[in-house]
Amino acid sequence: MFIDTHAHVNFNRFKEDSKEVLEDSLKNNTWVINVGSEYRTSKRAVEMAGKFDQGVYAVIGLHPIHTFAHEVDEEEDSFISREEIFDYDKYKELALDEKTVGIGECGLEYFRLIEGKEDEIKKKQEEIFRAQIDLAADVGKTLMIHSRDAYEAVYEILKESRNKLANVVIHSFISSYEEAKKFLDLDCYISFNGIITYKPSKEKKPGLSDPGLFEAVEKVPLERTLLETDCPYLAPQKVRGTRNIPKNVEYVAEKIAEVKGLEKGSVEEQTTKNARLVFGI
Repeated sequence: MFIDTHAHVNFNRFKEDSKEVLEDSLKNNTWVINVGSEYRTSKRAVEMAGKFDQGVYAVIGLHPIHTFAHEVDEEEDSFISREEIFDYDKYKELALDEKTVGIGECGLEYFRLIEGKEDEIKKKQEEIFRAQIDLAADVGKTLMIHSRDAYEAVYEILKESRNKLANVVIHSFISSYEEAKKFLDLDCYISFNGIITYKPSKEKKPGLSDPGLFEAVEKVPLERTLLETDCPYLAPQKVRGTRNIPKNVEYVAEKIAEVKGLEKGSVEEQTTKNARLVFGI
């Protein structure tokens, strides 16, 4: 069995067939954790999870791109991000649902900053990130972190607050092992997705994976590794160009096994064990 620890079947790309996609995932022995990016998609993730006895769960939170309004292009899938104020009480109500297993995805997004407003946006993102750290500590659930071009800033904030948190996941990790080691030393879990199946970057560029990513895949202990798809985005290389779906998480496991010189079954078994421990499922 696999567990896709970071999916977005609660997003509009699955508006017409979310039920079928989730049912197909379960039939293919893949459990799914749907992650919200703002209140609307967080609420939808909780509602979706409530329709299944087992195997579908929710993480709720406010993504840093929704701290200000601007155009976003995820793999040529453009949309306008909505600016939202983080309402602690409303999110706490969702967080207390029995199918909610974490808070996020929250964190810092320095790849997309409006020129002339960089400091203002960074300050606002940090305030909302800290509020969600407090929420995770308050309800005793796992914190799921988004970081893009902001690992150092995320690390400094997390270092201050790690002792009050249960589990912490660094979602969609695309940096070096040196960076991963800092988070491992804070007792965090590192989550990989389809990006690791792409051709390695030759040089470090803003927003893109680090040339040292494959060293991170190799050296991050399997006991600290999680799998995800980030669907509908970031389809693994074998199915790139299609809408990503939760059961494609198997391709991520396949790549990790290849890089580490392990059997895919070993990766499947350990990462599933990790996910069940981290999210209490």
